[in-house]
Amino acid sequence: MEKISRLIDSTVLKADATAKDIEALCLEARREEFRTVCINPCWVSYAHTLLAGSSTGVCTVVGFPLGANTPAVKAYEAAQAVKDGADEVDMVINIGRLKAGDDDYVRDEIAEVKKAVGSHTLKVILECCLLTDEEKERACRLCVEAHADFVKTSTGFSKGGATAHDVALMRRVVGPEMGVKAAGGVRSYADLEAMVEAGANRIGTSHGKAIIDSKK
Repeated sequence: MEKISRLIDSTVLKADATAKDIEALCLEARREEFRTVCINPCWVSYAHTLLAGSSTGVCTVVGFPLGANTPAVKAYEAAQAVKDGADEVDMVINIGRLKAGDDDYVRDEIAEVKKAVGSHTLKVILECCLLTDEEKERACRLCVEAHADFVKTSTGFSKGGATAHDVALMRRVVGPEMGVKAAGGVRSYADLEAMVEAGANRIGTSHGKAIIDSKK
């Protein structure tokens, strides 16, 4: 397994997060060498400054948490995030459009956001707890066709988070080259290990330090 800290996007997405919360997150991430901090867009510029010169990048979210913004808004939000210093963008798909079978809409939206972020990493949040297995498979195929870099299980704001079943399904569909991020409910080293064994190569969690400490 890759060094544990390099698998982790250390996450604070709560609505009441303050500048002090973001500062604490970034200082911890620098010390632990987490892959990224994952924060709301309003904090990207601040986090980028705090993490300058470190091995930790800045990740933010787009169309979060419902995925129901228009494609143009998602693309603008993603482009602005990159301009502010984001290295990675996690977008939420339009779940209703996917469930209605509007594959062209979903694919085109992902492609539009990928174009907006350019060479930066785009992860696509499927919100698996709201989808059937067939819908998850279809969503994964659309992400591959739209040239996203990762598929991601969950926002952490709906009725369920990551499961090993969903991670394994996503890995099977997208193949070995594309990233799979497990997020939502990963709180211990055992949780992380189960997700990695199922096929995840990135973990989104607000319990990163506890996971590291439990392994020591």
